[in-house]
Amino acid sequence: MDDKIAPHIDELTMALGNIDREEIIKELEKLLKYRVPLDEAKRMIKSKYDPDSSNMIKVKDLSPGLNSIEIRGRIIDIVEKTVSIQGEQKTIFSGTLGDETGICSFTCWDDMSLKPGDAIRIKNAYTRLWNNRPELYFGKRSTISSLQEADLPGAEEMSHSHLKKLGDIVPADVLASSVVLITEMYHRDIMLKGKEVTVVEGVLADETGKLPFTSWVALGDTDIGDYIRFEGASVRIFRGLPSINFTDATTIENVSDEADFSFTMESVSNSVSPVPIENLLEKEGMFDVTVSGNIISVRSGSGLIERCPKCNRVTQKSSCRSHGDVECLTDMRIKAILDDGTGAVHLMLNRELSEAVYGKSMHDAEKMVKNSLSSEVVFEDMKQVLNGKYLAARGNSSKNEFGVSLVARSVWVPENDVDSCINELLEKMDAGCDE
Repeated sequence: MDDKIAPHIDELTMALGNIDREEIIKELEKLLKYRVPLDEAKRMIKSKYDPDSSNMIKVKDLSPGLNSIEIRGRIIDIVEKTVSIQGEQKTIFSGTLGDETGICSFTCWDDMSLKPGDAIRIKNAYTRLWNNRPELYFGKRSTISSLQEADLPGAEEMSHSHLKKLGDIVPADVLASSVVLITEMYHRDIMLKGKEVTVVEGVLADETGKLPFTSWVALGDTDIGDYIRFEGASVRIFRGLPSINFTDATTIENVSDEADFSFTMESVSNSVSPVPIENLLEKEGMFDVTVSGNIISVRSGSGLIERCPKCNRVTQKSSCRSHGDVECLTDMRIKAILDDGTGAVHLMLNRELSEAVYGKSMHDAEKMVKNSLSSEVVFEDMKQVLNGKYLAARGNSSKNEFGVSLVARSVWVPENDVDSCINELLEKMDAGCDE
């Protein structure tokens, strides 16, 4: 049994006291084998063996498509809105709800007499994807009851004082607070409502990961290499990847670099060690992550392609779906499936990385097409060269209905990989013999 799931086995064994532990292990491992997310697998097992058990969930575990869930939290804010649904005007109530793990957005379809600060328990709620994040929904079909004030932290504490590690910030989060190190920072001028505005962009890091940030307020003397503590920053989601936004409502202060931090500029700037691909499959998106594995397939759409000169979209027969017939620009890319034994991701390589991995330039590829009179010759040659090749890639991952993709910023062949794999295998065999 994987040590990582041992605490979850213990949790299920305690919750389902009359069910044999070995049976629970068997059920959980079977669900995980079929790529069922861990939290969803636990709920399925509880539902199977104890249908009457509470389907309680925390804010940090919210994901799209959950039904009949129970959640408790405190109303942070709530506003009344009038919306048009199938041509009819309806009043709904939307806002944010928090617990000790985070703050999420919600929509209540009916007037439940809720107000900011209320501590409540909601039964028979559900979630849907809205604005790229899971949103909580409930109404008359839900049951809402009041909690004791002491059952939950206060609204102000939830909004500003609950510090999270960057790796723990999830798509359901609306607000976040943390102590981080600034590793990249630059200024950019943009047009906002007809006015030129300067924003600060960059990258934040701690020992659990990195996330991009945008500051809509001046950061004073803050610079690259500084530790900062921010509270009440808004979290935006793009393709499943959180980004941190500093606004007028965010408090930001510099923290002395003499404090006892477990991360430094050197440690967060080092080449990221590869993570199991199964970790990527469990999340909606990860920033600056490294994976390694074998290319098991080069996908259609690889090779020489044509792009629209105006929007950079891939064209079909010199036609862009946004700009019609255009004079296309030639480009090259690789779309591959990378597998490390724990899972597989779609790996996307641009021209520069494709040339490095493929071993042939775009000019070479164009000559191949000209000599063979076939537009597919490069794609077929890529399959011959790349299938089975072992690679490491670093970039950002995102999840959609087709799976998880990693758009690489760098790619390389790990040195001495065969030797390290053999040594790791021998160590595992020795450990097994000792047992």
